[in-house]
Amino acid sequence: MNTTLDSHATKSRWPLVLTVLFAIEWVLLALQPLDRHDWLLENALALLVCAWLIVRHRRAPLSTLSYVLLFLFGSLHEVGAHYTYSEVPYEQWAQMLGGFSVDATFGFERNMFDRVVHFLFGFLLFVPIQEMLDQGKEINGRARWWVPVSIVAAASMTFELFEWAAAEFFGGDLGQAYLGTQGDVWDAHKDMFLATVGSLITMVWVWRYRAKRKSA
Repeated sequence: MNTTLDSHATKSRWPLVLTVLFAIEWVLLALQPLDRHDWLLENALALLVCAWLIVRHRRAPLSTLSYVLLFLFGSLHEVGAHYTYSEVPYEQWAQMLGGFSVDATFGFERNMFDRVVHFLFGFLLFVPIQEMLDQGKEINGRARWWVPVSIVAAASMTFELFEWAAAEFFGGDLGQAYLGTQGDVWDAHKDMFLATVGSLITMVWVWRYRAKRKSA
């Protein structure tokens, strides 16, 4: 049974369109990043995931919605990789576009771009993860809802461990740039928490959406 919010993209051109758009963005943001070494570290895993998704599409395409969500997250990650997550100039962008201060409005005392992306990791990727699990037909019932959340939490934890290992290995400014704690000793814990909360919010929203459609 198809449990996605959109039809599968088997014959859709959207996967190709999104791939081309992402490739264009990747090339543009690869030009003169703030820290080339950090950019390379940030992109190593990202490119592996992209390659895996392209290969996987041939045998088990996802819905257009899932590809859009993956594209949005990937695009934000590339922005973070270009500037380094702790230096993304969203404050300047807000000043230019709307003439207001994001940090002052919300009382932020640090660059919050990384926090937002960690939250969106769970918020945006819940649907693609659930769809992949549905394709395997290995889980059902309540597990269809809790397993994707668990995968988000586990993936977030694994990435934090990877960041820690990379920071220890490279050390110095590169290690600190990649770790991006900005002096917060609880940075990894907060990032994992936000990713999990993001996935829980999407889980509840999607469950209610499907329940309403079923009862309509």
